[in-house]
Amino acid sequence: MKNSKRILALIGVILLVLLYVLAMIFAIIDHPMATNLFTAALYATVVVPALIYGYSLIYKLLKNKNKEMNSDKEKEE
Repeated sequence: MKNSKRILALIGVILLVLLYVLAMIFAIIDHPMATNLFTAALYATVVVPALIYGYSLIYKLLKNKNKEMNSDKEKEE
């Protein structure tokens, strides 16, 4: 379980670094689509970590709730 979390964390770090590099590249290049791509890269650098945090929070809550329900069923039996 720890290895999978480390691998997912490493993938997340690589993704964020890639987004920052892309934002820098889009800020430097002179192309009509550069402004839109730069805005999208900045948006993704904010939204992607927020979504990951939200998903992990919901997963923890549901996991704990499932454990409580299973322990309640065992007590009833």
